[in-house]
Amino acid sequence: MKPAKAMTIRLSAEQAELLATVASVDDQPISEVIRAAIAEHIEQRRRDARFKAGLKERLARDRRLLDGGAR
Repeated sequence: MKPAKAMTIRLSAEQAELLATVASVDDQPISEVIRAAIAEHIEQRRRDARFKAGLKERLARDRRLLDGGAR
C-alpha cells in the first residue's frame, strides 16, 4: 500500500463552515468527510461515458508522444 499523501485545499469561509457542520452532524473528522466526497466523485467519473472517452483519448495522445511524436 502506498503511503498517504498530504494535500492542502483552500475553501471559502462558507464552505469550511458547512463542511465542519456536516462532519459534526456525522460525528466524523473533516478529513474523513473530504476523503469520502473525493471517493464518491471519482466513482461517478469512472461511470461517466464522456469522461471515459476523454481518458481514452488522453491515453492515446500520451502513447503517441511516447512513441515518437504526434502522428
